[in-house]
Amino acid sequence: MSGDLSGRPPGPAREAVLSEAADAAEAASNSRALDVVVRWGFAVMALLHIVIGAIAVALVLGAPGRAEPTGAIGQLAANPWGPAVMWSGCIGCAGLALWQLSEATLRARHLPRGERLGKLASSGFLAVAYGSVGYTFGSFAVGVRTDSGASTAAFSRALMDRPLGAPLLIGLGLTVAGIGVYFVVKGLGKKFKEELRRFEGTNRGHLVSVLGVAGHVAKGLALILTGLLFVVAAATNNPGSSTGLDGSLKALQHHPFGPYLLLAIGAGFIAYGVFALIRARFGRM
Repeated sequence: MSGDLSGRPPGPAREAVLSEAADAAEAASNSRALDVVVRWGFAVMALLHIVIGAIAVALVLGAPGRAEPTGAIGQLAANPWGPAVMWSGCIGCAGLALWQLSEATLRARHLPRGERLGKLASSGFLAVAYGSVGYTFGSFAVGVRTDSGASTAAFSRALMDRPLGAPLLIGLGLTVAGIGVYFVVKGLGKKFKEELRRFEGTNRGHLVSVLGVAGHVAKGLALILTGLLFVVAAATNNPGSSTGLDGSLKALQHHPFGPYLLLAIGAGFIAYGVFALIRARFGRM
């Protein structure tokens, strides 16, 4: 007696059904509605970078503040339109996370195996990152305030208490620093131009190029500093010193020429935010 007694279609037919379902999901991910949400998400992230940059510059001038996403979201939540901004930010970042998830799975299935794994890692990381920011927006929207620096230190402490915690924390730090190096290389190599080809050879294109280089390099340097804090925390058995982006930037204030570097990174974050706004409007998704 032949056939699948479970009632499921045979192997080739099952694969065809799954392939058709994946094609339908990919087509849905190309919808105009998701495109609008994704572009709005990019605009939200651009605004966050501008606010973080402004906080970093203010730190040099002696003003208080937390130069990281939670601090920036807190600043946005304090304005009269705070709740609406929080919910719209949550929706935009959720759209970005969903888009990156589709990039990591639905679109990556058409790529060769090596490229597919690379796309899964890069887009999967971005999906988690955007989802985390969206979750923070949602938390602020319902009145739950968080401190990412304290959360990062608590995470590092919990990881250090586990077997092989120190090597894992070092690996995490090197990964974050490696992403920072990627941003620096992308900026200096002007590889971001692939996202905004319509401006090539124009005066606006030169401005976009300057913003892109400054922004990517500044963001890369900030990520490298953040990653090094994880490594130092593991090497010195002091997980409380890994306080995320805010802690890494504030640490610069205690070093010679550190305030100048902090000022440059803050200005670079603002440049990255303006670049991201342009990409949100004109970039290729």
